[in-house]
Amino acid sequence: MGDSHDKHQAHHNLVARLRQEAADVERLASGLDDATMARRVIEGKWSLHELVCHLWRVQDVFEGRVDAMLTQDNPAITVYDPDNDTEFGKVTAQPASQALSGFLAARSRFAERLEKLTPAEWHRQGRHPEYPSYDVHFQMEYMAHHEAHHIYQMYQRRAALGKIPHG
Repeated sequence: MGDSHDKHQAHHNLVARLRQEAADVERLASGLDDATMARRVIEGKWSLHELVCHLWRVQDVFEGRVDAMLTQDNPAITVYDPDNDTEFGKVTAQPASQALSGFLAARSRFAERLEKLTPAEWHRQGRHPEYPSYDVHFQMEYMAHHEAHHIYQMYQRRAALGKIPHG
């Protein structure tokens, strides 16, 4: 019993981490207007606005994968290619403040959904061409690490724009 509880606690910790990462995104974007968020402070690299939109798109893709793993037996998972994501352009076309609020609302909803998953649901599997062991837990941990990388980039972009708000 303790082992099962400990493993499910890891799921709850992962959801808490995803919530914290969303709070970090919100903090790093706070106090900036749309034009400032859209400015590329490093030539050839995404702006804060584009980074928020990327995180939102990845979450949307991953949520679709969760749907597939929860409703199908061992579904095939396709590799996400951000360079050929036509939806990314649609998301970045909206003002930065709107993209940020959309991301935060989607994260809150998704986190609530993840919190309700049973231990068995966290371990529903899919077949990913790059990873031999792929389930909901693996995917969400992957998402958390992916976001941490981009939040660091957001931190760098924000530092170039002035004082970073305290958390």
